[in-house]
Amino acid sequence: MTTKARYSDEELEEFKKIILEKLEFAKSELEGIEQQMMELRENMSDEQGGDWFDDSSIHTEIEFLTKLAERQRQFVQNLELALVRIKNKSYGICSVTGELIDKQRLMLVPHATKSVQAKERETPAPVIDHTRPSSHFEPEDGEEPMIEE
Repeated sequence: MTTKARYSDEELEEFKKIILEKLEFAKSELEGIEQQMMELRENMSDEQGGDWFDDSSIHTEIEFLTKLAERQRQFVQNLELALVRIKNKSYGICSVTGELIDKQRLMLVPHATKSVQAKERETPAPVIDHTRPSSHFEPEDGEEPMIEE
């Protein structure tokens, strides 16, 4: 039995359509996020010196949107790189094993560069300590944990 070295031109065209649709939607979402950030900044400057709590919540929201926009920009870039791989006919080839990434995976995660097996080997599953209570707010590296009394 021989294995395919790459996806056929027809399959690549099918993936291209999926990626272009996702790319259009992702760019639209990014524009929406950036618009929200701009509106918040304008509102913040209009209401300078207002309530401390309001200022704090606006800053928190802007920070959240900034992180969301950065993730969205990364997603857009990954989709654009997938289009380059399609053009080069290297799309769907695992960067670790050199084998074809499963078609179902690419349909769900069209910007994937690694097979599920390669990804699993790369990232060990997180260990959950069930002996301590969970918290929504874990201290960041170098921070001391807060102890409530």
